[in-house]
Amino acid sequence: MILRRTCKQVAALLIAREDRKLPVADRIALRLHLAACQACPIFERQILTVRNAMRQWRNYVEN
Repeated sequence: MILRRTCKQVAALLIAREDRKLPVADRIALRLHLAACQACPIFERQILTVRNAMRQWRNYVEN
């Protein structure tokens, strides 16, 4: 079980996490990488921002 991931692999995992639950090994690798990398947590926050914006847009009711 290799837990080291590249930024490109982590980006793919972050996107996949939006659609499905990741296996335990991938979740651990993701946490380890996010703790050590400077850029990937920024990308993760961007994904969360888009998710929240889409949630608000779906719930938007025009008066």
